[in-house]
Amino acid sequence: MKKLLFLLLALPTFACASTELKLDHAPVNVDDHESLQRGARLFVNYCLNCHSAAYMRYNRMQDIGIAEAQIKENLLYAADKPGELMRVSMRTWEAKEWFGAAPPDLSVIARSRGADWIYTYLRGFYRDDGRPTGWNNTVFDKVGMPHALHELQGHLAPVYRSETDHEGKAHQVIERFELVKPGKLTLAEYDASVADLVNYLTWMGEPAQSQRKNVGLIVLLFLGVFFVIAFYLKKEYWKNVH
Repeated sequence: MKKLLFLLLALPTFACASTELKLDHAPVNVDDHESLQRGARLFVNYCLNCHSAAYMRYNRMQDIGIAEAQIKENLLYAADKPGELMRVSMRTWEAKEWFGAAPPDLSVIARSRGADWIYTYLRGFYRDDGRPTGWNNTVFDKVGMPHALHELQGHLAPVYRSETDHEGKAHQVIERFELVKPGKLTLAEYDASVADLVNYLTWMGEPAQSQRKNVGLIVLLFLGVFFVIAFYLKKEYWKNVH
C-alpha cells in the first residue's frame, strides 16, 4: 500500500521531468536603466495594445530615468495622466471573443512565468498556416496569441525532419528555422530588443527589488557589526561569573 501511494505521488514529478522545456537564459539586469527604458518603449508600443499592467502606473517609469514630460509625450497613449494605471480599453468579453481567452495582465508575468520562459517564448514564434492566427510557438504549442513583434523579427519558417519514436512510428519534428521574410531588425538585434523587454517586465514585477537588495545588504552588515559588539559586551558582563 505504501509503495502504491509513493508511485501515485511520484507520477506528477516523472511527468514534469519528461516534458521539461529547454529555456534560454534571459540577460536580466534591473540596474541597467538604459535597457529598462528601451524595454518600456517596446512594452507600451507593442504589448499595451492588448495586455494591461493594471498594478503599475505610468509615472513609476521615473524610477528608471524617464522624465514625466517624456512619459506624457512618448508613452501616454492609453491614458490621460501619468498617475493612471496601465490599463487597456479592450473589454474582457471582447478579448475572449476575438482570441478565445482574455490576454493576461503583465504586471507580474515575469514573477509568474520566469524571465527565461518569457525570453524564450518571445523568440519562439514561427509561421504555421494551420493556426487561426498563422503563428505557433516552440514554448507554447498552439498558442492563441499572434506574433506581436513580427515586424521586428520577421517571419521564421520551420524545417522539419522525420524521427522515429520508441514505438517505431515516424513523425515530423522541427529541426531548425529559416528566415523567410526579414524584419526591421537583424535576428541578433531582435534578441537584444527582447532582452530589453524582458528586463522591463522583470523590473515591473517588483520595481523596488534593487532597493530591497541594498537595504538587505545594509541590514546584514549592521547585524554583523552588532554581533561583534554584543559578543564583547557579553564577555565584559560575564567575566566575573564562574
